[in-house]
Amino acid sequence: MNITRFDSAPEYQAPNHFDMRCVRLQGREAGPADQLWMGVSTLAPGGHTSLDGSPMEKHYVVLVGELVLVGELGGQREEAVLRRFDSCRFAPGEKRQLINRSTQPAMVLLAMPFNPPPVNEETT
Repeated sequence: MNITRFDSAPEYQAPNHFDMRCVRLQGREAGPADQLWMGVSTLAPGGHTSLDGSPMEKHYVVLVGELVLVGELGGQREEAVLRRFDSCRFAPGEKRQLINRSTQPAMVLLAMPFNPPPVNEETT
């Protein structure tokens, strides 16, 4: 069992994240993990990420406040407001952006695998 206390979770800097504080709860520098890592980001009012894609799927759960999540896949753009305990999954390769348009801080849980899914040789 590996326990990480929130008040001592290691902070990390993520590229293209603005006015955000990110901490790791499990995996990487927070302790052992085989498949995925988890973190929590606190977004100040106006805090956001850029619209970027990743080869890994990403799962988000809003813990506090509300966030605007933007997704773009295959030229199709979608935007949704998520509130406490709402969740969202972004597919591998899907561009994603988080924006705090409110006047209050927001917190979001992130869970994602360490590695992208294997390429299926039969479909490529």
